[in-house]
Amino acid sequence: MIEDCHVRLVWQAVRVLSLAAIAMMTGSATAPPACSAEPSPPAPPPFYPDKMELLVWRDNAGTSHPVQDAEAWQQRRQHILGNMQLVMGPLPQRGREVPLDVHVLQTEKLPKLTRQKILYTAGPGDRVPAYLLIPQGLQDRAPAMLCLHGTSGPRGRTAGLGADYPRYTLELAERGYVTIAPDYVLLGENQTDPAALGYVSGTMKGIWDHMRAVDLLQSLPEVDPERIGCIGVSLGGHNSLFVGAMDPRLKVVVTSSGFDSFADYMGGNLSGWCQTRYMPRIETVYGKDPAKLPFDFPEVLAAIAPRHLYIHAPQNDDNFRLDSVKRCVQAANAVYALLGAADRMVAVYPPGGHGFPIEAREEAYRFVDKVLGMDRTAR
Repeated sequence: MIEDCHVRLVWQAVRVLSLAAIAMMTGSATAPPACSAEPSPPAPPPFYPDKMELLVWRDNAGTSHPVQDAEAWQQRRQHILGNMQLVMGPLPQRGREVPLDVHVLQTEKLPKLTRQKILYTAGPGDRVPAYLLIPQGLQDRAPAMLCLHGTSGPRGRTAGLGADYPRYTLELAERGYVTIAPDYVLLGENQTDPAALGYVSGTMKGIWDHMRAVDLLQSLPEVDPERIGCIGVSLGGHNSLFVGAMDPRLKVVVTSSGFDSFADYMGGNLSGWCQTRYMPRIETVYGKDPAKLPFDFPEVLAAIAPRHLYIHAPQNDDNFRLDSVKRCVQAANAVYALLGAADRMVAVYPPGGHGFPIEAREEAYRFVDKVLGMDRTAR
């Protein structure tokens, strides 16, 4: 796989910013095993008190500058990605990956597709369990979707196994997409301790696992490497946003019941975000204080721009407040508009509680079909 040079430079720039900030906080520039120390890292990204105010960037002296064009937006975007890594830990450096070494553990032939249980390698000593679904009768390279489950959805539930669950891995494959559904960190069969591998958060371990799943999709002869997206609900909803922000290869991101502002989450109680599989530094470095966190979800949404983003936020979600979601979307919309892509972010707010029912999934699939050029008449 030949990586786009611009993308590589962006990843490396973000990593340098993150290492500088982490060294400043911890006295160490230790990184996950796929990384290596960087010489003389620059100052960490500046802190932005108002995460909803996106059309501004700050220089190293703390002076604010207006964001009036795409070039200026890249200054702020790099700060967002760097500040995310202050909390999550550094993103492993691209270009030094170990082989994926995919092992097929089980193969099932279904009426419309083949479903395989696989293991792939994310890093040294790190095997990730996943389900890979490939439609039958493909005449040409197909689009693909990375499918990220919610807290109760590992072990292939999105791929049609086990008790009823939003089965977008299966449904998208039946629609003609190649799909992959990895188990998330410390859930299902993925019980590798992220700290034992050098990660400071399960969130960053998850991002890397998911980027390696994109590598796997791009390596398949059945997949068009330029037509890949991501989808998820709840835990998978915010994980889709996180990997979408970090990995520009994802042309479309779908998030369901996945976020609100940290300031509004559970009345400002961030304890749920401090678990090992999330971001322990929210507690250990930032004292669970939303005002001290260096990033928030309006910034994550905006970091995906100008790529396509579909947001499903039910009106009665008891995890994420609808009014907060709308404020995040409104803030990010300013960036989409600046980049001439206002129509590429779509947010829907239907009745219902936390979840991703079939009618909502079907709407999201139609959005993805348009973005990735799925010809439904050919199926």
